[in-house]
Amino acid sequence: MRKAIETIKNIWKIEDLRQRILITILFVAIYRFGSFIVLPGINPAMLAKLHEQTSEGLLGLLNMFSGGAFSNASIFALGIMPYISASIVIQLLGIAVPYFQKLQREGESGRRKMNQYTRYLTILILLVQAPSYLLNLKAQAGPALNSSLDWTLFMVTSTVILAAGSMFILWLGERITDKGIGNGVSFIILIGIIARFPQSLFQELVSRMTERTGGLIMFLVEIVFLLFVIAAAVLLVQGTRKIPVQYAKRIVGNKQYGGARQYIPLKVNAAGVMPIIFAQAIMFIPVTLIGFTESGSGNSVINALTDYRSFWYNFVFAVMIILFTYFYTAITINPTQMADDMKRNNGFIPGIKPGKKTAEYIDEIMSHITLPGSFFLALVAILPAFAGLFKVQPEFAQFFGGTSLLILVGVVLDTLQQVESHLLMRHYDGLLKSGRIKGRSAGVSAY
Repeated sequence: MRKAIETIKNIWKIEDLRQRILITILFVAIYRFGSFIVLPGINPAMLAKLHEQTSEGLLGLLNMFSGGAFSNASIFALGIMPYISASIVIQLLGIAVPYFQKLQREGESGRRKMNQYTRYLTILILLVQAPSYLLNLKAQAGPALNSSLDWTLFMVTSTVILAAGSMFILWLGERITDKGIGNGVSFIILIGIIARFPQSLFQELVSRMTERTGGLIMFLVEIVFLLFVIAAAVLLVQGTRKIPVQYAKRIVGNKQYGGARQYIPLKVNAAGVMPIIFAQAIMFIPVTLIGFTESGSGNSVINALTDYRSFWYNFVFAVMIILFTYFYTAITINPTQMADDMKRNNGFIPGIKPGKKTAEYIDEIMSHITLPGSFFLALVAILPAFAGLFKVQPEFAQFFGGTSLLILVGVVLDTLQQVESHLLMRHYDGLLKSGRIKGRSAGVSAY
């Protein structure tokens, strides 16, 4: 306790860090306030059916990402997910389309152009998702709409408002990145997830106590298991495999360089939570295109792909996570470049020839550690389905794994690492006595 109080005092002493934390809190407060501003012409007291629809399934997960704004018919209802979907498409184009490959090689100027294209694509996605959301709103909460509304005018104005709301959230995220702590877009998602946790926890407690499904003992067992899953997620984010590298001695003038053995830490999950977000964004497509309409309600295929407890949903989800883990690891880890960097610095892996052989060895090691990492990531992702088998409430079940838990763990570790770097840079003790906090080399901060 004394250590924690002393750390907080040290954080407050650093003016730059203090300002960044206060700015982050301000922007988060603005985001949360906007989540409760209802679209013009809607009676918030008549949204009970929409709340019921978003209490489980993929719509429940989408509502969690938006911090409850989706079920509140808020101006921020679509959240940050359209931007994430657009960024995924642009990253895929960077692999398949020569023009985007060229932009990636152009450095900062190319990155700015790709960010611009991402924003344009985000607007296009919003222009599709916003009318779909409004049609669903009419079907689920028709009485909440003002009877005197002109539906066509309402669709046009509300589409503009929803699109502007999502772009404003993106702007807030960028300001948090520039002037606050952590990656802004990731932090926005984190806040939405955390905002739903107290309500979900309380609902689970009430359910266990009133419906005779295990009582307080079962609830405590759930909490213990949740802590175990969080610990496993931390290991998944932080786990590394170290490759020894020997540097040859160099004498420049009167000084000697190199000669020491160092290690290259290769992460077991080098792709971070990106594969699970890639897969989740694709799983949202049926909801966006068909799930919002009544026509899709009787389709067994659509029902299976929009129910997180169904076998086919979890099977497709897990397979996509495994494939995306290999894909994203391949574009973030470049064994050839690593081998060339070692060769230029007179370094080599003992027993392995420099150059091509070193690149092949690193690639082989990455393949070996990526396989179990991808399966473990897929397992954590589908844990909510197993939680549902034990009659865990749908909203609370989402915290037992999946995108929500991994984002929560990854972003918290990344943010704590940034705070710790500020402390260590000014010669204060870090957040932990034993070792430093390991953040993510790749993850949702890639946005």
